[in-house]
Amino acid sequence: MQLLSLCYLFKGLSESQFHGLSEITKQVRAQKGQFLIHEGQKAEELFVLKKGAVELLTRVNGDLVNVDFELPIAILRNPGDCIGTSSLVEPYIYSLSARCFEDSELLIIKQPDLINLMLTDHELGCCMMKNLAQHLLNRLKETRQELKIHFKTIFRSTQS
Repeated sequence: MQLLSLCYLFKGLSESQFHGLSEITKQVRAQKGQFLIHEGQKAEELFVLKKGAVELLTRVNGDLVNVDFELPIAILRNPGDCIGTSSLVEPYIYSLSARCFEDSELLIIKQPDLINLMLTDHELGCCMMKNLAQHLLNRLKETRQELKIHFKTIFRSTQS
């Protein structure tokens, strides 16, 4: 239960809500190099990192660079980091792939179980979706800032 409280999705939940979550949560181990999810697949599970590291990747289509490859986006290392939030939002398709960067331990929650819990406890569902929206808004702001930096760099290089 304590690990779940580290995950941004579950901030602000009550002790009884954490208890309900823990009842639908299982612990799994994954080996270095093992894929947890694949971009484009049906999103059926949410993972919370307990120990280890997970790399997030996106596919780059060969039409652009004459070869298909996976582009690393981030490496998650902090206990409580979550993977697979696409399982909470229609069309329930993973938007990234996730591969264990090192041997890892994770908590896993099956999407139907979590959706059922959210529908049963509307306060829990509302809190989780508010947390997800805030997280995605923060990520959007970070991406905009990175784009501004890249744009300035490109603009300066054209001025030289």
